[in-house]
Amino acid sequence: MSYFDYQKVANEAGISKDNLDKICNDMRREFPRDDMMFELHVLRACMAVRDGHISLDLFLKDETIVAQ
Repeated sequence: MSYFDYQKVANEAGISKDNLDKICNDMRREFPRDDMMFELHVLRACMAVRDGHISLDLFLKDETIVAQ
């Protein structure tokens, strides 16, 4: 079951599959058993990159952003 279409937003943001996989891996560590929260946070990360609130490089580099 899928809750959010984060793949579409990742495409809009120009996030490559490899980088999306990194985001997903980070979020899965944060939410190992909660698929809805996992997908929501991946979606929010992709939206933040797409909307220019954070660069993808900074997001992937700074693991403390993911943990918040």
